[in-house]
Amino acid sequence: MSPPAFKVTTAELLYEGPVIELIYDFKFNGSPRAGALLVELMLANTPAHLGSALLPVPMFQARAKKRGFNQASWLASQLSKRLNVPVVSARCTKQLPSQRSLNRRQRMVNMVGAFQVVGPLPHHVTIIDDVVTTGATGHALAQAALDAGAMHVDIWAVARTPLDRN
Repeated sequence: MSPPAFKVTTAELLYEGPVIELIYDFKFNGSPRAGALLVELMLANTPAHLGSALLPVPMFQARAKKRGFNQASWLASQLSKRLNVPVVSARCTKQLPSQRSLNRRQRMVNMVGAFQVVGPLPHHVTIIDDVVTTGATGHALAQAALDAGAMHVDIWAVARTPLDRN
């Protein structure tokens, strides 16, 4: 297996216990209080080398419409305001099955060609997401960002799934 297209992942919290509940409340119930707390938790562990732009993980349009919002875009927007870093966008080009029920290999295959980023992008871009599990989504989006002109891509997420669960 080749190395991922991103360099560093910053995700201080483990996706377990109360963190699962908080992210679920934000992601599926649209709770602004939960979202605001997640932003504060992310800001408590800002990456040492933040990119020149934030790139939220995009969601296929039908899924975003059904959910009511894209949680990664909302987080990126709030972080952008607080850190004075612009947000750049990407497009999800495939209607993907949920990643939750897939293993690492299936997730990687599922994500191939899933994103399109229109450049030019700054040299260093930071992907914003809520949870990193296997890194498949981050890898696919980072590859799209590199293809669009970025030279260095990192990931910044609220939480990561413990290694024994992915």
